Amino acid sequence: MIIRKLFKFENAHIVRGCSTVRCRSSIHGHSYKVELLFESNFLDNGQMVYDFGLMKQNMKDLIDSFDHSISIWDQDEKEYVEDMKKYSDRWVSLPVSPSAEQLSRVLFVVIDKLLHQTSTINGEKNVSLNSIIVHETATGYAQCFEEDAYSKQMGEIKLNEIVFSPTVLSDWKDEKLFEKLKEGQNFLNPRSV
Repeated sequence: MIIRKLFKFENAHIVRGCSTVRCRSSIHGHSYKVELLFESNFLDNGQMVYDFGLMKQNMKDLIDSFDHSISIWDQDEKEYVEDMKKYSDRWVSLPVSPSAEQLSRVLFVVIDKLLHQTSTINGEKNVSLNSIIVHETATGYAQCFEEDAYSKQMGEIKLNEIVFSPTVLSDWKDEKLFEKLKEGQNFLNPRSV
């Protein structure tokens, strides 16, 4: 069975090297919709694959990091990267260009890692991340599966190369969340949200 949770955020970016002149040469924004699709052949003690309420915690904080932020490719021109960080309190630096395709891969790697490090407490069993869909517009989206997320041909995504601005980190319930994630620490979901 597959379940889906939808998140929304506003984000700006520039996508160097794409065929559309406006997209590659001008900072612009989108009203993103992100769908997390989880799957399991089992139901927990509440007869659910995974309680949607549990996603409102760390997963929501990680995805919300992109809200009213600018996504920056760390390989872009040095002056541009420095200016974006200087003039925006909320930014996320990525090891890949912030296209919808790459954003879906980044989110897959981060959420997949978090899911594997989250201790289950209500009989959840064999829950896995099926895919992530990033809607950049009302008519266009990118869907990432595990083989896409970890594809070296599409550019390797390492957690230690993703950087959240201090302002983004300060908005999290746990400012050390990403450090714990990179270190492989386990997270315990509380029973009620």
